Order: sequence, then C-alpha cells, then structure tokens
Amino acid sequence: MVDNKQAFADYLLKEKNYSPLTARAYLDDLCAFEKFIQQEEPGAQLHEVVYGQVRGWIIYMSETEALGNRSINRKISSLKSFYKFLLKIKQVTVSPLQKHKALKTEKKVLVPFSEKEMQDVVTVNDFPAGFEGVRNRLVLELFYTTGMRRAELIGLTLNSYDAGNGTIKVLGKRNKERIVPLLPCTIALLKEYLQARSGLGEVQNPEMLILNNRGKKLNETFVYRLINCYFSVVSAKVKRSPHVLRHTFATHLLNNGADLNSVKELLGHASLASTQVYTHSSLAELKAVYKGAHPRNAQ
Repeated sequence: MVDNKQAFADYLLKEKNYSPLTARAYLDDLCAFEKFIQQEEPGAQLHEVVYGQVRGWIIYMSETEALGNRSINRKISSLKSFYKFLLKIKQVTVSPLQKHKALKTEKKVLVPFSEKEMQDVVTVNDFPAGFEGVRNRLVLELFYTTGMRRAELIGLTLNSYDAGNGTIKVLGKRNKERIVPLLPCTIALLKEYLQARSGLGEVQNPEMLILNNRGKKLNETFVYRLINCYFSVVSAKVKRSPHVLRHTFATHLLNNGADLNSVKELLGHASLASTQVYTHSSLAELKAVYKGAHPRNAQ
C-alpha cells in the first residue's frame, strides 16, 4: 500500500502549491485523527474509515479536548481534503465525509482601525532614530497602503519593488503573484528606508527587502509585536494585528468608493466571497449616511 499521508503531502506542496507550514498543519490534523481511530480500534486504516469514526472524533475534540466549533471545522476540513485526494487517486470510492455538514459557528466581527487611528499611529508615536525607525514606519505604511498579509510582507525581496513603475510584486497564497501599485508617500518612505538599509553593517539575508536590526529576515512574531505595540498607544481595540490592518485597508477603500472587484484584486483573493467579509463596516458607514441624508429619517 502506498504511503497515503506522504503522497497527500506531496500533492499539497507540488500540485496545490500550499506552503510547507500549511501542508504540515494538514498532516498534523490527519495524524491526530489516525491516532484517535487506532486508539478506538487497533489496526484501523485511514482508507477504510466510515463517517461514524469521524463523528466520534468530533465528539472527542468537543468534549475531551474542549475545542470550539471553529477549530473542529478546520481539522475536519483537512480530513475532507485528504479524502478528496484519495478519491482522486482511486484509493477510495466514496468519501466518509460526503454528507458531513460543518458545525455552526458565530461570525466574528473584526473591527478595523479608524482613519483617525491610522493618522495618529504615525504622529503620536515616537519612532527610533535611523534605520529602525524608518523600517518600523515602512512596515506600518505597507500594511495600510497595500493590504498585504503578514507572510507576504516578510517575503518581499529587493526585486519585488519596481521603482520605475512605482509598484511592488507580492507573492500570495499558493504562490500566486500580484502587482500592487504604491502611493507616492509609500514610495518616498521606501526610498528613505533603502538608503538607511544600505548603511547596515553585516547583512545575512541581502535578498530580502525588509530586515531586522541584525540584517536578517523578519519573523512573524516580530511583525505582530511591532504592530500591536504601536497601535496600543492610539487604539483601545482588543485586536491589534497585521490582519486588522489588512481589514482596515479594504474597509477604508470601500468606504471611499472603491468597487468590490478592485479591492478583491488588490487583496489577492481568488473569489469575491472572500472579499465580502470586509464589507460590513462599509455597510455601517453607508447606513449612517443614508439615515443622515434621507428626509424620512427626520420625521
């Protein structure tokens, strides 16, 4: 019998173009399920699973591990992908999750930063002198003016920036590239940063665009802490992260008249459905304008 787990990992990496981290997360979920069914029934095989075993795992995760519905749905999604793969390579004739319905979850409303908070974050905060201060301002600026994801920002290389066209090439999910135009203020800050960057001593990752103080590629924890630190000064919001900045970028564009398709392209979404989650704040703004302007509302 072919090692289905390894074949699945290769499929995710080579055919689906998933990142190694994403593929690892899928495999971790799959291994956790395999461990569960083998504890329940020694010798149980993944390609022989029936839905009752999946249902037992759901109950186990909910009651014994106290996982929420959202986390459980994510793990079951990994199983769904695995059994779709087994169908594809004809290892099974029917998926045990064929009729499975996702558990209900509460929709989380992510509150974007206001335009005032975005202005205050660069005027109220004190930025360090030299390279570090320019770099920190650039990170804030890139998130807000391009809407890129944290991993996308970390992955930018020197070749990503096209000074002639005033654009930046972003490598998104599944290795999909998109070209994002840059505002004049962002371009000016990039020039200032590149000049400061040239004064660094030893650079260990010279191909990367944005570096830490030691000339190394940024890591995700550093970027999250940087954003949280600066916004904690100007915002009382509970959630202060790079993803909130991405959400803010989309919301402010929509609030100021951008069409949904354009925002979709800028964000690098595969479908409009993904972009529509950012419209709730725009609708709130639209309602406020509507209520304030319609004559009936004054009666």
